[in-house]
Amino acid sequence: MKKQKCIPLFLLLTLSFYGVAQTKKHLDKNKNIEERISLLMKEMTLDEKVGQMNQYNGSWDFTGPKPEGGSEEEKYIHLKKGWVGSMLNVRGVKEVRAVQKIAVEESRLGIPLIFGFDVIHGYKTLSPIPLAEAASWDLEAIKKSASVAADEASASGLNWTFGPNVDISNDARWGRVMEGAGEDVYLGTKIAAARVKGFQGEKLDARNTIAACAKHFAAYGFVEAGREYNTVDMSHSKLYNTVLPPFKAAVDAGARTFMNSFNTLNGIPATGNSFLLRDILKGDWKFNGFVVSDWASIKEMISHGYAKDGADASSKAAIAGSDMDMESHLYVKELVGLVKNGTVKESVVDDAVRRILRVKFELGLFDDPYKYCDEAHEKATIGNKANNDAVLDMAKKSIVLLKNDTNLLPLKKSGLKIAVIGALASDKNSPLGSWRIAADDNTAVSVLEGIQKYKDNKLMYAKGTDVSIGEQLFVQELKINTTDFSGFEEAKKTAKDADVVVMVLGEVGFQSGEGRSRTELGLPGNQQQLLEEIYKVNKKIVLVLNNGRPLALPWASENIPAIVEAWQLGTQAGNAVAEVLYGDYNPSGKLPMSFPRNVGQCPIYYNNYNTGRPENTEANVFWSHYSDVEKTALYPFGFGLSYTTFKYSNLKINNQNPKKGESVEVSVDVSNTGGYDGKEVVQLYIRDVAASLARPVKELKGFELISLKKGETKTVRFTLTDKELGFYNNNGEFLVESGIFNIMVGGNSNEGLISKFELK
Repeated sequence: MKKQKCIPLFLLLTLSFYGVAQTKKHLDKNKNIEERISLLMKEMTLDEKVGQMNQYNGSWDFTGPKPEGGSEEEKYIHLKKGWVGSMLNVRGVKEVRAVQKIAVEESRLGIPLIFGFDVIHGYKTLSPIPLAEAASWDLEAIKKSASVAADEASASGLNWTFGPNVDISNDARWGRVMEGAGEDVYLGTKIAAARVKGFQGEKLDARNTIAACAKHFAAYGFVEAGREYNTVDMSHSKLYNTVLPPFKAAVDAGARTFMNSFNTLNGIPATGNSFLLRDILKGDWKFNGFVVSDWASIKEMISHGYAKDGADASSKAAIAGSDMDMESHLYVKELVGLVKNGTVKESVVDDAVRRILRVKFELGLFDDPYKYCDEAHEKATIGNKANNDAVLDMAKKSIVLLKNDTNLLPLKKSGLKIAVIGALASDKNSPLGSWRIAADDNTAVSVLEGIQKYKDNKLMYAKGTDVSIGEQLFVQELKINTTDFSGFEEAKKTAKDADVVVMVLGEVGFQSGEGRSRTELGLPGNQQQLLEEIYKVNKKIVLVLNNGRPLALPWASENIPAIVEAWQLGTQAGNAVAEVLYGDYNPSGKLPMSFPRNVGQCPIYYNNYNTGRPENTEANVFWSHYSDVEKTALYPFGFGLSYTTFKYSNLKINNQNPKKGESVEVSVDVSNTGGYDGKEVVQLYIRDVAASLARPVKELKGFELISLKKGETKTVRFTLTDKELGFYNNNGEFLVESGIFNIMVGGNSNEGLISKFELK
């Protein structure tokens, strides 16, 4: 009898775990990633290549019975054929493992899936909404916040987030301002890099990191009239100088994926825009990750009037550089035929597939497709104390003190009778904000709960009025209460004899976010009436704002003595607000967006252009202004108070006549002149006085967050180089021009010490 060779045990395990195809050479860890990709692609059919470009929404229970009939069955069949590259909205270790098992163990090649999810400001344990985080100007805290989100998301089986949103926007009407870093390109660029690094960590294949996705590429923040999904038309100067830098910073920080924006840009949908995707992103910037469409944005090119049908949309998107189709179901339907008939070159498909596989290899999915599927780790990670401590720290740093005229704050910790008024004060859902689809409802610490932890004051509560009737993410219209005043009298009685009234007013959690554009920016519903009625019986009011965008608050700004911008602060919202109100944390936040006086000023931003008639020099009507309100912001970009005070002095520039290529050092002394230890965000702005393209009246080019003991003085130094002094022209060329540069250093964009130098 002929002796049979024994198959080694490790090979048997490999065969049973991965399938026979997974014993191929691309699984050799000793080979570099590019070689492994090439080896795998030699094994792939055209159908399997196109399958990697297909992303499906997880719309059934993968741990349950197999779907029968309809699109769910088709998705299941495609998974088994290896015609799916990614799934979104599949989360939790059990679900992820179940669907990954289909891809790895039942398809011919066993290529693992990448699992994406909107982890925007946390997974289960939520940080403040991103706009609020930007108000901290604390890059390390923002990076930490993203790492907490990655920690929990990866523990639940996810390995890819559709964030960060790095859209610059200066229009508060647009609901998605809550997802970004505000109106300023310099601040936005720094925050983009911090968030990418927080999500991705030091190693992309670590168990607690996830791939980042810079979105929305590009110019989504400038939709006309602030209306969601609307048109964008802008100069190349604005595109290069304002829109693109945060995306470039994301590339430089290592972001592995990009997402298209929904809008057209100068007539061409971003999803089919080869200028953006091929020329800039993959060409000039040498980005070697992959681009995913936004939800059905390939199909939407038909509605835009840019593509005649699904085949045309697929060809234009693929040729332009969109690598993965999110939920249009068009690539998987059309691309194979388009390649076979010569409309799309197979090299276009190969380029996209190589990019997608590269990220999967970098995540370590080929070495262990179940690396994110540890139920014990999931249980130990979600909602743990360390993550809650981190989001509480982030929440406190995000709060901005807008007004404190009579030093009503901080509150005394004993001997006070405090009336807390407003439905949002006891709300445990709205503080979670929008884009928190993995979080459980009503899990935020409410402001009322936070204040109740300080037990030596007498506390009374009255709702006053409801803001909305019901709160759901996908409803067409939120039902805002404008007619029910039945709680006003009880609230007035509660407030009348109080030593101080804390009123918590603003937007419900889903009143900002995607699809939540507004044409009015005041307090929603009848909250303004409630505020004015309470003011009639007790003027000692601390107004705590919960909102996802800048609001127009002219009456409150004029009449209410203390105003605290508390945004939507996430899981630990109430504890953060209470610590600030009672002075256990001295607020240090600064506004990342200008607050308008009314909606008619929108869009409003600090780095505007001077116009030819900026001032009323001739005492007549013919100058750039409004006839019914000041043209300035109610609260400007960079503004924020503290319980202490700061003095700026001794502004110095080390070189009054630098040459191009030489750096300029600017220094200033900052002193804490008040009665509390505190933090200050020292901000440096420049103005290029005369250039080949008109430049803004001021531009942020440096900031430093410093801590000062009461009575302490520190010298803060900034270094300006060609990078800060230059700008892009309409051809995308970076210019550094000779001339005079004004310098302003201070605590906000409106106030500061001024000097200048001349670049030779």
